[in-house]
Amino acid sequence: MLTCERPVKSGNVEESSLPELTQEQIERLSTIAEETARQYVLSKVQAKFLETLNITVEAEGGKPLTLAIEVELVLSSVMKDFDARGLAEEAVKKAFESAEKYLRELGCPSQK
Repeated sequence: MLTCERPVKSGNVEESSLPELTQEQIERLSTIAEETARQYVLSKVQAKFLETLNITVEAEGGKPLTLAIEVELVLSSVMKDFDARGLAEEAVKKAFESAEKYLRELGCPSQK
């Protein structure tokens, strides 16, 4: 299982350009991150080879917003040589990228 947590204000998303997020926007952000992680995993491994795939996204705070993404991944024994940890790490990375893209769009509406 892999857990990654950080403030969402990397070089790509400046905290000062972010509006205070509504509950609806926070829910949308969480959904985008979760769907991205799930789609990434399923693009690399067929569902029949997944024993467990749990993705949890938690958003806390207003400014700065902290986003925690957890991917729990257990592959079937057939996939014993597959790098499950690397897959989970990359899924978390892709989820953060999609979340940051959504936040950039909120901070700069002309990019939509």
